[in-house]
Amino acid sequence: MKAKDLRNSILQLAVQGKLVPQDPNDEPASVLLDRIRAERAKLIKEKKIRAPKGGESIIYRASDGSHYEKRGKGEPICIDDEIPYDIPDGWEWCRFGTLCKKLVDGSHNPPPKQSKGYPVISAMNIKDGRIDLSLVQRFADKKGFEKENPRTRIARGDIILGIIGGSIGNAAIYNHDVEVIAQRSIAIINTFGLNSYSYWTLQSPLFFSYYSNASGTAQGGVYLGSISNMLTPVPPVQEQVRIIARIQDLLSLVDDYGSLESVRERLDAELPDRLRKSILQLAVQGKLVKQNPTDEPASVLLERIRAERATLVKAKKIRAPKGGESVIYRASDGGYYEKRGKGKPQPIEVPFEIPNTWEWARLSSVVSIAGGGTPDKGTPSYWHGGIPWASVKDLKSDTLTSTIDTISADGLASKPSISRCSIGDLIVATRLVPGKSTICAIDCTINQDLKRIRTSLNVEYLHIWFQSERPAFHRLGQGTTVPGIKLKDLEEALIPIPPFAEQPRISQAFNDAATQITNQ
Repeated sequence: MKAKDLRNSILQLAVQGKLVPQDPNDEPASVLLDRIRAERAKLIKEKKIRAPKGGESIIYRASDGSHYEKRGKGEPICIDDEIPYDIPDGWEWCRFGTLCKKLVDGSHNPPPKQSKGYPVISAMNIKDGRIDLSLVQRFADKKGFEKENPRTRIARGDIILGIIGGSIGNAAIYNHDVEVIAQRSIAIINTFGLNSYSYWTLQSPLFFSYYSNASGTAQGGVYLGSISNMLTPVPPVQEQVRIIARIQDLLSLVDDYGSLESVRERLDAELPDRLRKSILQLAVQGKLVKQNPTDEPASVLLERIRAERATLVKAKKIRAPKGGESVIYRASDGGYYEKRGKGKPQPIEVPFEIPNTWEWARLSSVVSIAGGGTPDKGTPSYWHGGIPWASVKDLKSDTLTSTIDTISADGLASKPSISRCSIGDLIVATRLVPGKSTICAIDCTINQDLKRIRTSLNVEYLHIWFQSERPAFHRLGQGTTVPGIKLKDLEEALIPIPPFAEQPRISQAFNDAATQITNQ
């Protein structure tokens, strides 16, 4: 059960007389209501409050077991169809207005807005059962305050109740000494000594059922007349004290439960992402699938790739890497070393251990990287052609199937830096969302915030590796106005290389696990 449901259950038990035991020695609520009616009659005679239309309401249970209501000199009317449940002996039903010496709404025409002065509060100031004056956005000067009808001023101890829109039912007792004015989105309530009990009653599920059935305004509100007419269960005064103390004790526990519930919900929300990150790490560390000893080791794969790259360098189709081709190996001392061209091997640190058949490599040793560009935006003929043109906003899923923008052949020709991407290439962002990648499912072009990655590796495995490295690339991109990683940092990134035959098995296992996480 959620904390909110627990809170509602406690308040419902409270107004049903089931939260604390009854004491037969308590003065019955009927005596309390007689005193309240006498006080109301005195205030009406003194013209301090208005007489209720039709006369004062008196609800009683007759000898036939039915509930009747009598108003003024009118005949009693059976109201059994209005009584929502039975209440204990010693309790009484009454209309909520019977308990009130003040039940008004706030100002319909508040004083002109000032930047300081007397706070003018609204329903938005009711937060977690209290009035938060730090949220006040409107003030009145002294002239405006004094001109305002005294009935819209709030006194210490008044109950404040939201009566419009999403604030309906939000309540608080005003405990500030600051003089304030109320706006029409709230009702100001003061009862004959029952404020503490009425505060909880107004927030109970019983009253929320009344709010939902009450006639609303165009703004989705509750009329004061509807609130005044709501049936209210009234316990003896002594039992009210016990009920309030029990509510406060239990709701303190509910608050603690709610805090734990919030933590659990946050963890539940984070769990899929955490699981996915864990599976990514297992995938690139060689722990997601079993190694097959018959697989050709990654060292042989890297030798082929180096041979292919040497051929392309010789044919001047790609540039030779500065300092020579990188070769990373594990020496007899157990450490990792890197040799470039004719230089001496240098010790390097690797981020984690990998299986014996795997190898470490620089990304630039196993892929070719090309950039993109943007045709002149001021030349209409360069745009809206038939060539898909990708930007970071198109990197929404694991595959790129379409682009928001397109360019023309003239636009492509105008910018030699724009690379063409083919189906099976990987596109990686180096700005805005560094390291975010997608696999091309269409032929397209890219802008300057993206790089085309072409490789002999399994492209899905490469995509998995980029996902695992997103946090590292993000850290590299911090500290600049627009997050981005340098080409050199991308090229120098260390990537674990599994045997070629193992790469698709890793991809399949990761995709299966990711699907299960998504479907849970």
